[in-house]
Amino acid sequence: MDPARGTEAVIERAAVVLEGERISWLGPAAQAPAADAVHDAGGRAALPGWVDSHTHLVFAGDRSAEFAARMAGESYSAGGIAVTMEATRAAGDYDLTRLLLARRAEAAAGGTTWLETKTGYGLDVEQETRSARIASSVVDDVTFLGAHLVPDGIDADEYTDLVCRPMLAAVRPYVQWADVFCERGAFTEDQSRRVLTACRDAGLGLRVHGNQLGPGAGVQLAVEFGAASVDHVNYLSDGDVRALAASWVGWNRETGTGTPGTVATCLPACDLSTRQPLAPARELLDAGVEIALASNCNPGTSYTSSMAFCVATAVLQMELSVSEAVRAATYGGALALRRHTGNDVDGQRAVGSLAVGHRADIHLLNAPSAAYLAYRPGMPLTAAVWRAGERIPGAGASS
Repeated sequence: MDPARGTEAVIERAAVVLEGERISWLGPAAQAPAADAVHDAGGRAALPGWVDSHTHLVFAGDRSAEFAARMAGESYSAGGIAVTMEATRAAGDYDLTRLLLARRAEAAAGGTTWLETKTGYGLDVEQETRSARIASSVVDDVTFLGAHLVPDGIDADEYTDLVCRPMLAAVRPYVQWADVFCERGAFTEDQSRRVLTACRDAGLGLRVHGNQLGPGAGVQLAVEFGAASVDHVNYLSDGDVRALAASWVGWNRETGTGTPGTVATCLPACDLSTRQPLAPARELLDAGVEIALASNCNPGTSYTSSMAFCVATAVLQMELSVSEAVRAATYGGALALRRHTGNDVDGQRAVGSLAVGHRADIHLLNAPSAAYLAYRPGMPLTAAVWRAGERIPGAGASS
């Protein structure tokens, strides 16, 4: 799945040589150099590890009753975040860390080798800083989402000022990204603009929760600010699609070179849980927009870290080919986190694709091809997982 080989590239009867955390060689097995140890994949398919670029994993509490009510016909609103906020604030550091480590291990067991997560369930300076600090010790990329919801009893503009000043300053040592929930019931266009401006000025990369519950300003703001991604994208106008496509004019999709634009991150597990229309992934790809698939694992609207489920849904219900869906869940996620480049020359190792010099993140399927992810949906197909060249104990069931 090296993007420079084209979107349909598959090497049959292949071998991959790992040296430390890097891939040092890959190609036809008959031409492979000698190695200290050999793992015979037995004809199974090997993919890049999943890159899950959108999760909310630092939380305590349970919202299964809310889910059941929604399945019985109640509509989703952003207000349920407050329920998780109360439980998260009440939990101690030990419990939050233990829960996050368990969720990280769950994701890894299903083939996820690079993981982003957000703050956003603390919603005051002390609690958001605590969430960022805990997350930074466990996951690969941390996103500041103090602008997740305005807590009850606080003026929205005053809370936006809190996010943009003392809260941002406090979390800054622990985070690489900032996000804002630009949506009805959350933050207005003006408030979102203030958050994005402050976080950009603080040197953070930007992302946006946008156009989830209806048409809105999220996509346009994301493109205007050069955000790395805009996530959800369920309700898009023709103008939104054109704006996203225009952000990619300096990018060569086949070679993976040039200047990347704003990735449209689709969250199909969330769409199913909230009974929103599935994001128009096919339309976006056809317009020239790079897309990512992510789990959006969170307690209210998508309590799963199964990227395989997201891939299967994208193929079966979103009109993507298998290779397009796998690319979106690996290389697309890396693009959304700007982790798609790096080799032995610059010292940063790319994730989300298999190429010499990239990080050795490999997901071995108990199947002869990636098509089985959608051909046998819901089946436990992970055979083994390597992250940064180390096999993850207990992941999969390869003999």
